[in-house]
Order: sequence, then structure tokens, then C-alpha cells
Amino acid sequence: MEMAPGVRLIELDAPARIKAELSSKLPSDPAQASLIAQQRLKRGGSELQERLATAYQGVIGAWSLGVTKVPAIVVDRRYVLYGETNIARALASVEDYRQRTQR
Repeated sequence: MEMAPGVRLIELDAPARIKAELSSKLPSDPAQASLIAQQRLKRGGSELQERLATAYQGVIGAWSLGVTKVPAIVVDRRYVLYGETNIARALASVEDYRQRTQR
């Protein structure tokens, strides 16, 4: 997805997707599974740590803004548009709202 300047995309399912990636096709033996998972974590290095941190920061940020369902677009950390997935339409809706309420 091409993003407009100043737009930050938060995917609330990102932590779960990363976890699924790390646990994909692990053996049923807990000891073996643990060893493989640790190897995957080590191999991922700082890039994986950054992905995890960014994913969880996004979730915390969305929660702190009161986002209760998806899809949602938050504009200026003030306006939340639920059900909208088109950023340009969301920005236009917020601008229209601002124009109507500033009269």
C-alpha cells in the first residue's frame, strides 16, 4: 500500500503475525520446539527486535487513542473514522467536518 506523507500505518495484527512466523512448523516435542524458536529469535537479530517493538508500540498507541475496532483511520490523534480504509477519503471527511464545525 502506498502511503501519503505523514501517514503511519498500524496493523493491529502485526504482533500475532510475527509470533505465527516464529512458531511456524515447530515440532511437537517442546524441547526441540524451544530450541528452534530460540534459534529463529537469534537469527532475526536487531531487525526482528525492531519489528516486534514497532508492532507492539502500534498496538499500544491505538489502544491509547481509544480505537475499539478495525478498520479505523485516526487523523491528528483526534479523529477516528471506523470502517474507512481509504486514507484520502478519511482525510477529506475530517477536513469537511472541520469546515462545517468552524462556521
